[in-house]
Amino acid sequence: MANNQNEVAPVSAGTGAYSGKTEEYFAGARDDFVSELPDNSQSRILEIGCASGGTGALALSEGKCGWYAAVELDESAAERARAKLSEVIVADVEHAELPWPEQSFDVLIMSEVLEHFADPWQVLKNLRPLLKPGGLFFCSSPNVSHYRLIKMLIQGDWKLVDYGIMDRTHLRWFTPKTYGELVESAGFILDYVEPIKPFDTWDRIRTFLTGGRRHLFIKQIKIKAHCPD
Repeated sequence: MANNQNEVAPVSAGTGAYSGKTEEYFAGARDDFVSELPDNSQSRILEIGCASGGTGALALSEGKCGWYAAVELDESAAERARAKLSEVIVADVEHAELPWPEQSFDVLIMSEVLEHFADPWQVLKNLRPLLKPGGLFFCSSPNVSHYRLIKMLIQGDWKLVDYGIMDRTHLRWFTPKTYGELVESAGFILDYVEPIKPFDTWDRIRTFLTGGRRHLFIKQIKIKAHCPD
């Protein structure tokens, strides 16, 4: 398939480069996603929005895969990721044709990415064929139904900032329910829809006191899903 005209040529890196690296090397890694990956040194993983490649580097170092490809919009971040991952291209997945054939990957990861697309529904539908039958999908995004955002709206505010839940680059907003529906609309089967950070005792008490409305206390939504076999 043809690459986007702004795409940078893929660069390969061997998995041996990860031995002896410091904790700092894996800064920003989604260790929660990596911990749920099967131990499979032959697995092929694709990450959309890899930033500097911390998650992929961790997955490779722990033997969770043998090939980790990524797409990153920011060229400087992609350049750093190339030192860690097997293949990195610069592209906007909303408009680019990606170079891999169907059923190329065992796992797809999208950490804090879907909220940045104008049409995340179509993006997911375009990406799903790249996964093998039974392939895993991990994603996370902010929860617009968190009580602090509701409080802001009650006060008549909607303040955008440079990072976090109210990042000004966010184009789409999801609740846990609608985030799950987004993933299902692309043909995935949900395994769970949970907070990134497990509820502590106080979260559970607040959920009970609000009649089971746990969505009010989830800051970031995390999903694990899979393709039909």
